[in-house]
Amino acid sequence: MASPVSQKLEEKLVCSICLELFRVPVTLPCGHNFCKCCISDHWHKQEQVPTGAEKGYTCPECRRGFEQRPYLEKNVTLCSVVELARDGEARVSGTERCEVAQGELCPQHGRPLELYCQDERRCICCICTVRQCQRHRRVLFEEERSKKQALLKESLEKAQEESKRIEQVMQKLEEQTRSIKDSSEGLKSVILSKFALLKKALEDCQWQTVARIEQEQAAALGRVEEDWSLMKDRLDLLGQHRERAECLLACPNHRTFLQEFPLLPSPEILKVPVPTEFDVASMVKPIAEILTDVSRLLLEDLPGSVAPKAPDPIGQGLVQPKGPVVKVVAPLPECQLRAELLKDHRNLTFDPKTANKYLELSKGNRKAKHSPSAVCGQQEHGPRFEPWQVLCTQGYGHGHHYWEVKVSSHSVVLGVTYRSLPWEGQQGHKFNIGLNGGSWGLQVREDCYLAWHEGRREKIQEQLYKNLGVSLDYGKGLLSFYGVGKRMQLIHSFHNVFTEPLYPVFWLCEGRTVTLCQRE
Repeated sequence: MASPVSQKLEEKLVCSICLELFRVPVTLPCGHNFCKCCISDHWHKQEQVPTGAEKGYTCPECRRGFEQRPYLEKNVTLCSVVELARDGEARVSGTERCEVAQGELCPQHGRPLELYCQDERRCICCICTVRQCQRHRRVLFEEERSKKQALLKESLEKAQEESKRIEQVMQKLEEQTRSIKDSSEGLKSVILSKFALLKKALEDCQWQTVARIEQEQAAALGRVEEDWSLMKDRLDLLGQHRERAECLLACPNHRTFLQEFPLLPSPEILKVPVPTEFDVASMVKPIAEILTDVSRLLLEDLPGSVAPKAPDPIGQGLVQPKGPVVKVVAPLPECQLRAELLKDHRNLTFDPKTANKYLELSKGNRKAKHSPSAVCGQQEHGPRFEPWQVLCTQGYGHGHHYWEVKVSSHSVVLGVTYRSLPWEGQQGHKFNIGLNGGSWGLQVREDCYLAWHEGRREKIQEQLYKNLGVSLDYGKGLLSFYGVGKRMQLIHSFHNVFTEPLYPVFWLCEGRTVTLCQRE
């Protein structure tokens, strides 16, 4: 590597105009040296000024002016020094460069890297110093390394401190991991124990309820059997009396007849026993109410509280009231739900004997229309509804059943009921579906739905559908209403304990139409 002295000496032998080693160096009156051709070209350009402008000659280094163009003579001494420098550069290119490693040479000029340019942040050679970094801050490698080394030590200290801090954070995260696992395992154990307790309580309650029903059944059957035995004994006595009376009537001897007649007592009239009451509904009413609340809690509220939040369903182009309440109890995906329900589809027909006189039924009893302008049909045997209601002929007391209806507009009620639904209207209401404990209904309003049971209503903010599906799982005590569109949407579910066959029932406001959907 060249020494700093030789490096500075080489810098002095470079022309400040062409930035190369002097070629025929000349000296100006001001003392600065340039290549003869370089300074001549410089002054030639200064002579090319517009006519009338003041001409002059200046030194490119110190800007000193000359009235006349100075005479240029070759600086013989400087020329000899430059030749020596050229010879030394040639020797370096032939020998010294072969000894210097490739990484220690300037990639641009092939000269050894000798200084560090702080402005460009790179190592430079002597040619870079003159041509590119002449006005930059340049320092020796040792000086720059000492600065960088101090910065690197400071960075290393910070990295060590950061490593310690990260290790402490990681230790805390490990402790937090253990804490989360311990707390979750403890909570899981408590939850499992609680559910096991609840499961056992439900099983105990189940067997107790079944045993109570069997006990009441046995007691009722015992009373019926006693009455039947009593009637059987009385019937046997009456048979014996009939036989003796017929024998006495057939006796031809008057004396014998008169003597035997007092011995044949008249049969006493036995009171007919009162029918044994066995009210299943009243027997299971307390437990049915509890099971209704428990079913709603376990099948609707509890899964929704522990399941991850689902994205809002995509709209179906229908009216969407604000603040929808989404309830999900069906375990099947929406794309499979309707197909699964349709496996138990039932083709319903309206019962014309129960239809209100203003309800006009189509041929085949599959469409009902409220025509207030005329009385439809003739009065037939059997009661009719005073409200604008009609029952279906079909009733279901077990199994799973599904049917779909199409409504023309709002102001319609659809539901199910026991056969004991009152025929008369209830004061203050246009319909009586869902106003007692034996009927359940869904009222379609202009902006929402109302679920009715036992006279209590629950408002449901859901999008309105014209096609509605009803699913009845009698054994599970589950009655669900669905909106049928591009995707099935659960509107509301009732949980109860059914004790009698259920019949679909409908109420129609003026001008409304309900069509029972049929499937082959």
